[in-house]
Parts: sequence; C-alpha cells; structure tokens
Amino acid sequence: MNETPTRVYAEIDLDAVRENVRALRARAPRAQLMAVVKANAYGHGAVPCARAAQEAGATWLGTATPEEALALRAAGIEGRVMCWLWTPGGPWREAIEADIDVSVSGMWALDEVREAARAAGRTARIQLKADTGLGRNGCQPADWAELVGAAVAAQAEGTVQVTGVWSHFACADEPGHPSIGLQLDAFRDMLAYAEKEGVDPEVRHIANSPATLTLPESHYDLVRTGLAVYGVSPAPELGTPAQLGLRPAMRLKASLALVKSVPAGHGVSYGHHYVTGSETHLALVPAGYADGLPRSASGRGPVLVGGKVRRAAGRIAMDQFVVDLGEDLAEVGDEAVVFGDAERGEPTAEDWAQAAHTIAYEIVTRIGGRVPRVYLGG
Repeated sequence: MNETPTRVYAEIDLDAVRENVRALRARAPRAQLMAVVKANAYGHGAVPCARAAQEAGATWLGTATPEEALALRAAGIEGRVMCWLWTPGGPWREAIEADIDVSVSGMWALDEVREAARAAGRTARIQLKADTGLGRNGCQPADWAELVGAAVAAQAEGTVQVTGVWSHFACADEPGHPSIGLQLDAFRDMLAYAEKEGVDPEVRHIANSPATLTLPESHYDLVRTGLAVYGVSPAPELGTPAQLGLRPAMRLKASLALVKSVPAGHGVSYGHHYVTGSETHLALVPAGYADGLPRSASGRGPVLVGGKVRRAAGRIAMDQFVVDLGEDLAEVGDEAVVFGDAERGEPTAEDWAQAAHTIAYEIVTRIGGRVPRVYLGG
C-alpha cells in the first residue's frame, strides 16, 4: 500500500526478520534453518516473511496446515516447504504435486498419502514424526515399528520417499526441565531404529526456537525456528530479544481518535471499572479485541503515547480503548504505539502477554485481518 493507514496498523520490518534469521543461523552453524511461517507468519504476513527468511539463508519453510503450504507455492515461493497438521481427506495430492514435504504420524496418514501418490503418479516426500514425550501429534514408541516398517515398504514400492524423521519438545522453554533429556534420549532411540530399518533421512530435527538458542545437542541437521524469527523471545526466562540478539519485527501503531477533558469521578468504558480520580485528559485509541488486543488485558495493557507508557483505562472494547493522560496533552492523530521494541522505549508483545496472563506467541499471532500490514525493508 502507498499510504500509511491512520486507524491502526502493524508495521513489519523485514530487515529485522532477515537479521533474526542470520542470528539464529549463527546459533546453529552446522544445521540448516527452517523458518516457520504458520498462522500468517505468527501474524506478520507469511509470504513477505517467507521471502525475507529465504533471502537471509533459511533453506526450509514450515507451516502447520497444508493450505498454508499451498498458499506459499501459489505465491511463487520455491524451495523446501514442510507442513505437519493433517486430518483425514486433506489435500494430499495437491501437496504432493506441489513438492511439499508432508508429516506422517500414524498409519491412517501413510495410507492416505500412498493413495494420493498413486493418483498423482509421483513419489510423495514424507517425514515421520515421533512422539518423544509431548503427547500431542506424532507416533508413540509402541507404534513406531509398525509405522517405520510400512513407510520403508512404501518407499520400496516408490510411492513415498522418507525425507525426514522429527519430533517436538514439550518444555524446551524451561531450561533444565527433566523432560528435555528424556525426549532427546527417546528421539535418539527412535531415529536409530528407523535408520536401522532402512530410513535414510535428508533431515533429522527436534529443535524449536528455545532449543535452537539453548540446546546445541538438539540441533541435528535442521532447526525449526518460529517466534524467534520475528524477534520475540520464546520465553522470558531465556532473556529479552536484545539479550538473545534478536529484534522485534512488528510494531503495532494507532492514531488517537479523540482527546478530551473530563471531570473527576467520570467512569471510563464498559462497567466503569475505571473512574477518574481528578480532572484529566482521556485519549481514545481506535483498536480493540476485534483487532486482536486481548480483552483480558483491560486496565493493564500498556501503550506509548506522548513519550510515556500508559495503561488501558478500564475495559478494552471491541474497537477501542482509552488511556488516561493525566495533565499531559495530546492531539487527535498523534501516534500511539501499542507494542514494539523495548530498545526504543516501547511496550512489547511480552508486556501485553503479562498483562493478559498469556504468552507473547498469542499476542502477535492474534493481530487480526482488519489490521493492515505495512512492510519496511521490502
């Protein structure tokens, strides 16, 4: 877009994405790097961020759903793309024809991908996912021999090529958690079994963003970096973005829609959970929970207005919230930074996460479709 929106918009710095990818590659110099661009690149815009990540050396892109992966291909993005969240009847054939690596966690998925490969007349690229302790997606150790055996047989018949063996950590964002070592041991055992049975994967991977930053022994052939690509710390315990060598790529900004004086004792927003203590100036920020700001941060969500960090006064509504400026003055149209970079003195996604009792992943990912994205460094 040529003109900057005036209500609310997300400014996405693609140079920050590139810098973050380079910094993460330096943390795992012997491994390839996958930039995970699921959920519209955690709210940042999948296609522009995918291109920026590739320009900085990401050799793989990752998505959750096949539809997300197919959208990358439709946008002309080449290179290795993997997707892992499948349900019965999914677009297996389309993914195979688009040369997308698909994850297989159970026999039903292997059966469907083999059938689709026969229909397409092509060999499907599949990656076997091991449940090493997360208890979510992935094949349990008790079922691993059956899945591996069937995959090796399918590979012999030419319907699939097993390109990867992978897993996912449950608690890598909690350094020292006992499950980390147990999962590494389980992955090592399940990988060794698959290789003994004839699987020769191109990539073996278990490391997510926090493991990339803290567990070199987990890097294997490929690290899967998600939130860290966008310059947000995957866990406060690991450090701030600046301490981790990362820079936030998103700044959420708005223009004040109204500034007015009100007397003492004036209720503010629904339910009057905030009442002015004295005569004061109120400023209206035209963004709310329909834009992705969590209503649970009412009364606590920070915003930078006039060089000072203020808090949402009262309830965050669907389209707007109020800040109390006190004796300070502001003008309609002045900039409000909802979150951005702490190094600039701005509130951060992590600040909003703490205000809403959630995690920074949710804050950036939930910024909705009616919030325009404005790209810098394109």
